[in-house]
Amino acid sequence: MAAVKEPKKSSLLRVSPRLMQILRVLARHKVLGALRGEKHLPPPHALREAFEDLGVTFVKFGQVLAMQRDLLPPAYTDELKLLHDELPPMEFDVVRATFEGCMGVPLSDMFSSFSETPLAAASIAQVHEATMQSGRHVAVKVQRPGLDETISTDIAALTYLAALVEKLSPRLRAFDLSAAVIEFDKSLHRELDFQREARSIVLFRTALADVPDLWIPDVVKKCSCANVLTLEFSAGERVDVYGKQHPEAMPKAINTLVRLMLQTIFEEGIFHADPHPGNVFVLPDGRLSLLDFGNTGELDEPTRESLVRLLHAIVKGDGRAATEAYLEMALESEGVDRGGLLVDTKAALYEVTRSDLEDVSIGNAFDSLLVAGTRNGVHNSAEIILLSRAFVLLESMSRELAPEHSYLESFREEVSRLTAKHFSPAQIKEKTTKFAFEMERLIIDAPGDTRRALRRFAEGDLGRIQAPILENLASRVSYNLERLGSSVSFAALVVGGSMLLFAQLGGWHHVLGEVMLISGFAGMLISRINAWFRKRARR
Repeated sequence: MAAVKEPKKSSLLRVSPRLMQILRVLARHKVLGALRGEKHLPPPHALREAFEDLGVTFVKFGQVLAMQRDLLPPAYTDELKLLHDELPPMEFDVVRATFEGCMGVPLSDMFSSFSETPLAAASIAQVHEATMQSGRHVAVKVQRPGLDETISTDIAALTYLAALVEKLSPRLRAFDLSAAVIEFDKSLHRELDFQREARSIVLFRTALADVPDLWIPDVVKKCSCANVLTLEFSAGERVDVYGKQHPEAMPKAINTLVRLMLQTIFEEGIFHADPHPGNVFVLPDGRLSLLDFGNTGELDEPTRESLVRLLHAIVKGDGRAATEAYLEMALESEGVDRGGLLVDTKAALYEVTRSDLEDVSIGNAFDSLLVAGTRNGVHNSAEIILLSRAFVLLESMSRELAPEHSYLESFREEVSRLTAKHFSPAQIKEKTTKFAFEMERLIIDAPGDTRRALRRFAEGDLGRIQAPILENLASRVSYNLERLGSSVSFAALVVGGSMLLFAQLGGWHHVLGEVMLISGFAGMLISRINAWFRKRARR
């Protein structure tokens, strides 16, 4: 696995040749003049051409910038979207040497046939069709050699450039370009890590196993390593090509794509960040095949819960709720103008409230929120930017493949299905049990933690004078924590039991619901009686 490091100000002597080369290319395309102000901005195509001349790292960096309208005007982001990372294919001797150096065995020992002409050649890797000795039909993804050193040098140079830009142009400091370079470095190394991609494929296959109209090729582990990834061959054609011949099949395909996106986000906390037609194929039997998991995102549970609230707020056009949910998802930021953010968010969602529901764009609303956030001092995490991009790409593909189909209707149906599943009796039972364990741990640990904290405070100059008072306070606080923990646990039993009874599932569900309900109320009553006796004893 490639090591991911924060770009540091490496030896200037080491990166100076590349730094000078970058500056010469930017000067030739008249990009450096932008530091002098908006009047000196280069034509959009000049920025794209400069990135293409600078190679793989800058092509990828330009693709990231194309997602961030908060940094560049729309004309530039639209131009940067045209950046392509296709390169001339590697010589077959290089492919063979990379494979054999990584796997430690001759190519001919693993494959009975191996096409020397690649199916695709991109900046990170190229893909070859092959047949294993067992007869299994596979696609072999081979990474270009030397990328680690090239990217490491370029990232170091970008770090210097970001510091230079922020120094020469104070108005750009609010965008925290140095932090953007760090996030870009991490993202790029994720794409280089084929072992991480293999793990992602396993996670997606598991998460989407119950989607009948989808097939994800499995990883062939015996032919995979750090620089080589071998998958089952996907014998289909691109979804946009297939859609022109079979337009009647596209609404079902859109429903499947929406389902896989939302199901993996809300159930597993992962998502495919690059759902464009080149990564979606249609198999001969009509199923969809999802490819290329090098660019995926991850969301923790609190972020997913905030995302649910944000999506509801976007559809309703509720600016205040959207602002609060968005701030919960963003990175911690100092000096956020909450008032300004609320105003800009309401303005961004104004079009949502005055549009027909079918015309609402989740991706564009997300994008507008990111722009409003950056303008008001919010630092957007790389995962949120990736998620916004994924929604935009999915909507764009939906409108291209099935212009008459309601993308939002597919979106709403899947959200309703996931919500019903989220509040099923099994999920309620699982969450109630988890909550009870957490509260038990809190009740057990809280008194000791409180006493230790107050004892340390009591050992100070001020504490020594009032140590008895503090010890008494510790006792009262510990007791109150115990009461609070008990009350919350009993309340959880009452709520969980009530929901099981209201579900009217019968059988053991009904019995479990009654037991939980009775236990909760009994616990509350006992807790109340104990409190009354304790209060009377103090008097």
